[in-house]
Amino acid sequence: MCGIVGYVGHQDAVPILIEGLHRLEYRGYDSSGLALHRKGELVVHKRRGKVREMESSLPKRFSGLNGIGHTRWATHGAPSDENAHPHTDSSGRVAVVHNGIIENAHELRSRLEAEGVAFASETDTEVLAQLIARVETDSLQDAVRIALKSVVGTYGLAVIDARHPQQIVAARNGSPVILGVGEKEMFVASDTNALVRHTQQAVYLDDGEIALVEPRGYRVTTLDAAPATKEPTRIEAAAVEHVKGAFAHFMMKEIHDQPESVRGTLRGRIDRRFATARLDGLDLPARELTRFRRIKILGCGSACISGLLGARLIERLSRTPCDAESAAEFRYRNPVIENDTLYFVVSQSGETFDTLAVVEEIRRKGGTVAGVVNVVGSSIARACVRGIYLHAGPEIAVVSTKTFVSTLVAFVLFALHLGRMKDVSVAQGKRLIEALDALPGQLESLLADHTSIAALARKYARFDNAYFVGRNEGYALAMEGALKLKEVSYLHAEAYPASELKHGPLALVCPETLTVVIAPVDELFEKNIGTIEEIRARRGPVLAVTQSDQLPVAVEDSIVVPKSHELLDPILMLVPLQLFAYYIAKERACDIDQPRNLAKSVTVE
Repeated sequence: MCGIVGYVGHQDAVPILIEGLHRLEYRGYDSSGLALHRKGELVVHKRRGKVREMESSLPKRFSGLNGIGHTRWATHGAPSDENAHPHTDSSGRVAVVHNGIIENAHELRSRLEAEGVAFASETDTEVLAQLIARVETDSLQDAVRIALKSVVGTYGLAVIDARHPQQIVAARNGSPVILGVGEKEMFVASDTNALVRHTQQAVYLDDGEIALVEPRGYRVTTLDAAPATKEPTRIEAAAVEHVKGAFAHFMMKEIHDQPESVRGTLRGRIDRRFATARLDGLDLPARELTRFRRIKILGCGSACISGLLGARLIERLSRTPCDAESAAEFRYRNPVIENDTLYFVVSQSGETFDTLAVVEEIRRKGGTVAGVVNVVGSSIARACVRGIYLHAGPEIAVVSTKTFVSTLVAFVLFALHLGRMKDVSVAQGKRLIEALDALPGQLESLLADHTSIAALARKYARFDNAYFVGRNEGYALAMEGALKLKEVSYLHAEAYPASELKHGPLALVCPETLTVVIAPVDELFEKNIGTIEEIRARRGPVLAVTQSDQLPVAVEDSIVVPKSHELLDPILMLVPLQLFAYYIAKERACDIDQPRNLAKSVTVE
């Protein structure tokens, strides 16, 4: 992985491909490159590093009417010029860009090397180029089809051949590929962000499909050469310019976007007459929804943590048993899919490979699954059919901030929706709706001045290790706070339930280890104060995130957050953790928007 873009038509392909790659940079990558048809042959230019560096090093008169481009996130082979995409066969006739992982690449490579094929890279993608070039056929689409029949793994790919100057062949199995339909021109991409400046008509390939793309249109078939009918649909996303405005980084901009992203998630979903929430996208009438005896939430990374927190909120209000689990682990333990369980899958991009695989597994076994996603028309959204769109707006920074908060709001709305069908009273519903109405304003107040958090970051940026601890919802917040800190600042951070400290982790508490304690003023406040006492007794520095401006115990530092409804308190307490991670990363001079080794959309296992 990470980003694919292709063009065939009547315009110079290079500016279109470069613009597309820039619009895919937010996904995270380590190298980039282009391949073009030019005067009966293919020309390739690729380079390790940022797209702008590859762009600035392009040869003069580098142009063509057909080409493919790629931003790569390493799966096989370290980041280097040689391992950057596109990859060609030994003769340079066929060029391939590829997202995914070829699981039998080593076996195929060994076989080709035994036949005398010389490889120029360490990648699995070059195996595809070599295989396609060795198929004896005049049809590029057939060559790709035949080559892919010997491949085991996942792929989203685009292929060009020097012998076919007006063709791109695209194929999908587990990694998104989208065709953009223009006027006597066609586009290929892995993400609609690369298309929306040029067309609003898109064709989404499904697994096992191959498309022949030419200026006049496209033809889609299956791996078995059966025709597949694919009609264009309208891309609902607008062409949004990815600009930071007055902010130094997208992460900080998106933290400040949260009041508006919450408004977007709430918009049109509050039913004041009946003190409930409207979630028409779920397409589950009351009789069907209330038959579910339990709820399970599945996701990866921050999506999984949002599910853990969401599960607690849903269970607390609706009194329906609810839990959350890593999608990646769930799919490999041969899970029991229950007819009386409603499954939610969470993914910002809607393309997370492990989560999409879970959707397919649940549906195959007859379960009911709904998506909680941000990207309209994404693979998970289309596979689930029903769900809740976040409407948080584009999130460019690799680390999740505003989509995490919007996911929590979506789960609060679902908790209200389900709770009012059970035993939540009108008065309780109105109280929560009033708190939801106030939430964007409270977030704006929290974000008005965070100089004190920046000062705390300067103080603690020298630390190499940190604990985050909390109880119940506070533990899930601790997990997200620790994840944000390690993702963006590379400072080692771990989260534990506060009750577990004395069962092992307390051994590492010392003056050089910061502990961030999530201590809301709730029924467990005194328990959290006891945890702080334990840490202080071992000379461990404590940063308390709390709702009390007068803690009954001395701590090094505290961040005081205003109270809200008990279901919304975690959202307000999360914001300082996001800001703390940001400022620590800034102090440590890290690449905040594109942390090392990470990608925004994880389309491989």
